[in-house]
Amino acid sequence: MGFGQTKKTVIVREYRLETGTVQVFDDYMVSVFDEGSTLTLERAYQLIGISEIHFRDKNFGLISLRKNSHAIDPTIYDYIKELENLKALAIVSIKEIDMHNFKIEKLFYKKPMKFFIEFDNALSWVKRRVKLAGNQ
Repeated sequence: MGFGQTKKTVIVREYRLETGTVQVFDDYMVSVFDEGSTLTLERAYQLIGISEIHFRDKNFGLISLRKNSHAIDPTIYDYIKELENLKALAIVSIKEIDMHNFKIEKLFYKKPMKFFIEFDNALSWVKRRVKLAGNQ
């Protein structure tokens, strides 16, 4: 009895920043910010820099895994939306406040952005968006 080949997800690189962690995978990144931290423009530049190292000529997605409460300066979306190869931005949280904040954040970011309660659903959506963008 044969079993199909299972594809293991491999972390390409993990970055420990002053305010959280960013894990880089083949075609997406996952960010987890520390409790009480604030994502400012300066810290967003760190994310942008990481994306340019790993995805300079390649489409990718970003998953913001909101395990901890943290603040976000919404003006960062003016800069993040300039990343032409960022094809999907997913927010993952089970907290109602994050869902409300998402509605405000979405006003600043006019590209594909979606809220999820389950990480696996967010990952599927991000991978699908990145794959579709590659076929255009």
